[in-house]
Amino acid sequence: MTSPTPPAEPTYADRTFRSPAGLVGGVLLLLLVGWIGGDAVFRGAGRAPWLALAGLLTAVPLIVAFTLRPVVFANEERIRIRNPFRTIAMPWTAVADVRAGYSSELFTQDGTKFQLWAVPVSLRQRKKVARQQTRKAQDDPYGRTSVHADVRDTGARIAAADQAVRDLREMAERAGDGGAGAVVVRWAYEVIAPAVVGAAALVVLFAVG
Repeated sequence: MTSPTPPAEPTYADRTFRSPAGLVGGVLLLLLVGWIGGDAVFRGAGRAPWLALAGLLTAVPLIVAFTLRPVVFANEERIRIRNPFRTIAMPWTAVADVRAGYSSELFTQDGTKFQLWAVPVSLRQRKKVARQQTRKAQDDPYGRTSVHADVRDTGARIAAADQAVRDLREMAERAGDGGAGAVVVRWAYEVIAPAVVGAAALVVLFAVG
């Protein structure tokens, strides 16, 4: 007689939070640096190709680290924060709070703070949303639908970073308080190592020149 197959572990799809502006800016910067550096490598004379190669080895990982790499993955059980040089993973039970002041930050139960690079705070967007809310309130102080307000424009009620932080905080609150939990931090050596090697090569090339 065969034993019954144990039920499969429930799987939860990750929600991702990242900056579209950071992605676009990163791609444009990579194209610009690649164009300038590639031109120096193939057309430069003397030490120029070597300097260009060392510069590319330094710049490309840093551009990727600060623009394309940051992202927050979250599901019903845990959160994973991928910052420029570190990846932090923890269950929601280890999270004490998620806040957005001048930057988006996560606090663990033991008081450790981690910045959410993937959720940048835009003070300009906050001011724009505040002005919209003020205009709507002045247009209809009794809360009725205004003939001047676009009722379909629900996205203008809260800044994007504040909405992301609100969503993350709600996910943490649904998980409840189950103890401290394990926080795992991994350094992104695949980003750090080439940047350090490139910077060292630049120093050597300038020193011997």
